[in-house]
Amino acid sequence: MSERGIQLREKQKARHIYGVFERQFRKVFAEAERREGITGDILVALLESRLDNIVYRLGFADSRSQARQLVRHGHILVNRRRTDVPSFLVKSGDEISWRAGSTKTEYYKVVVEAIADKVVPAWLQLDAKNMVGKVLALPKREDVEVKFSGKDIVEYYSR
Repeated sequence: MSERGIQLREKQKARHIYGVFERQFRKVFAEAERREGITGDILVALLESRLDNIVYRLGFADSRSQARQLVRHGHILVNRRRTDVPSFLVKSGDEISWRAGSTKTEYYKVVVEAIADKVVPAWLQLDAKNMVGKVLALPKREDVEVKFSGKDIVEYYSR
């Protein structure tokens, strides 16, 4: 496979993992390029700080697509405000919780039972008793187990 093909495959892998369309991914990449620092690491941090990904990482959902649906249907609150935009960028110190009406659903009851088995990353904090998560800090490259090469994605877009 050519070098360009490898770079394209890495970009597609990242898009698939986070469930992001091409246009959204290009916008996230442009934002990562604008910020100061290593573009590949900033790209990973931006993708990880999306609300749907945070909901998944906290263990409120079994997959990112399921987390996306929970957010879209208005079950999730950010700082006690209903947010139904999966691409919402969560900041350090933000609190993620369930909407009061959503705590009566069957799905919520299943999540409460299974939440004890979930492992939460070090940059997040979960209060399993109250089902509230908090973003302690934005993720760094070493905090996230990434299955794609940020360097190849940067090289792909730099042509």
